[in-house]
Amino acid sequence: MLTGKAVLVTGGTGSFGRKFVEVVLEKYPQVKRLVVYSRDELKQFEMSQIYPLGKYPQMRFFVGDVRDKERLYRAMEDIDIVIHSAALKQVPACEYNPFEAIKTNVLGAQNVIENAIDRGVRKVVALSTDKAAAPINLYGATKLCSDKLFITANNFKGKHDIKFSVVRYGNVMNSRGSVIPFFIKKRPGGILPITDPEMTRFSITLNEGVNLVLYALTHMWGGELFVPKIPSYRIVDVARAVAPECRHEIVGIRPGEKLHEEMITETDALNTLEFDDYYVILPATPLWDVARFKEAFGGKHCERGFRYCSGTNTQWLTSDEIRGLIEKHIKEDLHTDQERQREDRRRLSLLQAAGHKAAGLQAVSERDEV
Repeated sequence: MLTGKAVLVTGGTGSFGRKFVEVVLEKYPQVKRLVVYSRDELKQFEMSQIYPLGKYPQMRFFVGDVRDKERLYRAMEDIDIVIHSAALKQVPACEYNPFEAIKTNVLGAQNVIENAIDRGVRKVVALSTDKAAAPINLYGATKLCSDKLFITANNFKGKHDIKFSVVRYGNVMNSRGSVIPFFIKKRPGGILPITDPEMTRFSITLNEGVNLVLYALTHMWGGELFVPKIPSYRIVDVARAVAPECRHEIVGIRPGEKLHEEMITETDALNTLEFDDYYVILPATPLWDVARFKEAFGGKHCERGFRYCSGTNTQWLTSDEIRGLIEKHIKEDLHTDQERQREDRRRLSLLQAAGHKAAGLQAVSERDEV
């Protein structure tokens, strides 16, 4: 699928982007070009050390922002496939900085779409979030707007041979800012802050998220919004899995948070097909024969009144299962974080020691001058 293709991933130094690059290089070593596009030059440098050009000649690193249309245009030269994962994703930060969220998540999406069309890209898959379904915070609202832009792009692409689709899933295990790394950092204090004991969330691993994107690339007709069937967890079960010895402190739901997340609302379900492992929310404006699409992949229409909600899900992770996933997917990253923290403390100690030494020398010099 990606052999001989040129691929660009926006937000390529983020949690998803790093895992996407790892999986693609493993599964498709003959990928023609793999462009990591992001605005964080330090993370680009760190990634380039992991994937040096001598060993990975297909790798390219472009420092740039999706807000910068001209830079993005240059980065998309001769690109076949675009994976759009760049976004401002922290709910409180988006609430406090609304214009910044709009510039990145909405106007940045428009820049990706228009440049992809003008540059002759063949396929675009954009990443969404469960917070885009019936949004109550600005982050979710901007991502819903982004989803609409990518789906509707199939209507105004003109004569260009390009397809746009969206993949929507829940909380990614061990992604930056997610609950498990947060609880791990809080564990030494003996107290874990719990927003609400009834709170639930959808859960997906980075590997599963990447595989869903690759599946969408292979099977997309253009205009679909793919939603995977994934398990839910209760926040208190995550806390028990991470630190069973810790006491829980109820701190209340933060502004912009939901008690339960949705990925398909009851209204969306009227226009949704169910398949074995995922759902597809169909484009509002018909782009192809739905009956033929159902037959091709063995789907059926969702029942009236259906909604896909983390609180009413039929699949649940227990504390033991969550602990197993942490051991499998997070242990190595956690070890790396601990090593990094120890190295940071060592450097700080050296700097402090150097500072004390410098202060002592200065005091001696001042006495000599007197």
